[in-house]
Amino acid sequence: MGMGMGMGMGMDNDLADVLVVGAGATGLVLAYDLARRGAAVRIVDRSPAPPRTSRAKGPNARSLEILDDLGVADEVLAAGSDPLPMLKYRDRLPVAETDPWADSAPSPDAPYDRGRLIAQWRLEEILRDRLAGYGVRVELGREVVGLTEAADGRHADVTFAEGRTERVRYVVGCDGAHSSVRKLLGIGFEGTTAEDQVMVCGDVDLADGALDRTRWHQWFDEDGAVMLCPIPGTRTGWWFQAGPERDGRGRPLAPTADGFRRLLARHTALPGRTLTRAELLSTYRVNVRMADRFRAGRVFLAGDAAHVHAVAGGLGMNTGIQDAFNLGWKLGLVLAGHAGAELLDTYEEERLPVAARTLDLTSERLRATLEAIRLSGGGLDAAITPDTTGLGVGYRWSSLARAHDEAPRPDETPRHAEAPRPDETPRPDKAPRPGDRAPDAPCVDAVTGAGTRLHRVFAGPHTTVLGFGPDSAAVLREVAAAYGDAGVRTCRVYAPHEGGARSGPGTAVVDDEGHAAAAYGTEVLSDTHTGTVIVVRPDHHLGLSAPADDAGSVHAYLRRLHGAGRPRNGSPALVDAARKG
Repeated sequence: MGMGMGMGMGMDNDLADVLVVGAGATGLVLAYDLARRGAAVRIVDRSPAPPRTSRAKGPNARSLEILDDLGVADEVLAAGSDPLPMLKYRDRLPVAETDPWADSAPSPDAPYDRGRLIAQWRLEEILRDRLAGYGVRVELGREVVGLTEAADGRHADVTFAEGRTERVRYVVGCDGAHSSVRKLLGIGFEGTTAEDQVMVCGDVDLADGALDRTRWHQWFDEDGAVMLCPIPGTRTGWWFQAGPERDGRGRPLAPTADGFRRLLARHTALPGRTLTRAELLSTYRVNVRMADRFRAGRVFLAGDAAHVHAVAGGLGMNTGIQDAFNLGWKLGLVLAGHAGAELLDTYEEERLPVAARTLDLTSERLRATLEAIRLSGGGLDAAITPDTTGLGVGYRWSSLARAHDEAPRPDETPRHAEAPRPDETPRPDKAPRPGDRAPDAPCVDAVTGAGTRLHRVFAGPHTTVLGFGPDSAAVLREVAAAYGDAGVRTCRVYAPHEGGARSGPGTAVVDDEGHAAAAYGTEVLSDTHTGTVIVVRPDHHLGLSAPADDAGSVHAYLRRLHGAGRPRNGSPALVDAARKG
């Protein structure tokens, strides 16, 4: 790690577990996840006021699942709207209408089949308010200018612009594409910037009734484009995106309210005066870049600080949210002394290949969109594919994804090249493999009879062990005895035909319609195989699937995440101090 800028005004005695740098959606999700795990987390942002940005139009389906786990999905759904049909124009006249989600519907294993439109600043406001409920507030106007790792290797020293240096256990840079944290670490950010692919953006108000607010309006002409999408929760607010005005030499001009009015008048049937207000103006250039690594000692990178890509498909903010959800539980387990610090190596092992694939995917979707809009009736729907929901992202190549009879090799390196392509994502008729997203499934609480679902069982800062079939009961009892107070939850999934008392440790649900068995491939049980045990990581990915008679694999996997647990006499197990972060 680079040496930063010296020690300044002295050291802060209050040692935080994690300092999150950057209070956008990525940083807020990470801080919130850590706070609910009991970590001493702080979050800072260089802006003097909460950042206001509107480029991201909302969470995709996978991010909604994460927000649901965090307990904020209902508020996000209420503040936003469903994605809208796209009305496309040529030469000011409507020529086509497309609803990219017309053939999509929720399914038992994926109740969110589409994303949600919501202003990014509104989503961040919801997350800030919930974070404040844990006593954590964003420290505004605090810019990081120096980073050093302490000589003992157990802390990082962070120097701020005002000259103060503070010591923390870990730092996570969520501070955007121009990340100070990344630059201080000296981590490369290789890639390309397409200077000719430019868009001007802003939030605007249009005169009331000027356009139908149930449509995303898109004008694509040979000499430019204007796109207007209504901002949920407002009466006259719209997201404005357009090809820029250019000077006499063809260079793009900076965005202005008057420039937006001229673009509106040129491409649409609306007079320029229809636009009454414009703010949050920005110029967007297509950058495709990725950090060489996502970790340097006790410092991590997440979100745009680690990777930026084409806006097509809306995966920027969403990929950052998923970075945060991957890293949060790992930091939490290490800080609690359950897992060894080597668990943190799996953050880069898992997320760097996903980022690389996302760069490829978004570039591919941008090419498809630019090709589509050359023709009358083409529009932004060309950017939307099943891959952009995020539901197919998994980590089959990860060292945390193990077949029950496969032991890790001590010399094994991350198998980045084996990241699955889109056509390798789980199909509804195919059981998920370790590393894949854990499917949801509606079921019934075995005690109360109330409807519930598996993702509700998974929700919260814990690992879940699911047991299918009668022989899984013994393993679940052992797990509950060893880890019941160490962040592991057990859940027995009963088939409808299973009789007898439905009781025991942990949670019990009845798979009344067979959706859970279908989703996890446990429907067919032979005479010699009467159960399956599945370990679901805190981020809803399968860690292990094993026959119920292979308790050894289950315990070995849990030891990696949660330590030795509690011995049978009930006294706390000793955790080797060397394993603590």
